[in-house]
Amino acid sequence: MSKKVLIVEARFYEGMADALAEGAAAVLDAAGVTYERVSVPGVLEVPVAIKYAAATNAYDGYVALGVVIRGETTHYEIVCNESARALMELGIKDMLSIGNGIQTVENSDQAWARCKMSEKDKGGGAVKAALALMGLRDSWS
Repeated sequence: MSKKVLIVEARFYEGMADALAEGAAAVLDAAGVTYERVSVPGVLEVPVAIKYAAATNAYDGYVALGVVIRGETTHYEIVCNESARALMELGIKDMLSIGNGIQTVENSDQAWARCKMSEKDKGGGAVKAALALMGLRDSWS
């Protein structure tokens, strides 16, 4: 049976979002997994979009992508903590296979290093996590 994954991308930093998605797509293509991409304005909207998509039962797994760069206010902590909490809650309560590729960094140099396929390829890493969870869930089904 073929698998289908939804990539949900926060587009606040468009170039970085594209780099994360490129890495994610490469891993999915190599694994022969079908996928769709949707975009949301920011990282806090990613878990909401995944929850909406999960209600359709159209996807076997999800990949959350985005970048949060520390600024001058406490908004950074709120966005980082709440998006991670919401994704974890979806995984546990709703039993969803989610690879969290949301990058929480101090500056744009750190962000680019994590987004680029040629460096840390965290988009690809998030897909690997989602695929691993999908496989684990399927082995117990």
